[in-house]
Amino acid sequence: MNNKRELLTRITYNPQQCGGKPCIRGMRIRVCDILEMLALNIDIAEILADFPDLELQDIQACLLLASQYTTIPRLTA
Repeated sequence: MNNKRELLTRITYNPQQCGGKPCIRGMRIRVCDILEMLALNIDIAEILADFPDLELQDIQACLLLASQYTTIPRLTA
């Protein structure tokens, strides 16, 4: 599953779940929680062990979504 569009289908938004924050495949696992664990240098294998329903592609989708949020155009004079 290398296609960006396919990866991003793993990220879901539901205003009735987790305050509308992006989650993974409709589960109550928020993208921000996975990103925070990665930022704290928690190993991907450990994350996957702690969340048995999570797949490697879900973590890749979180990273891809984060990368898209950082491509904010800069206005210069």
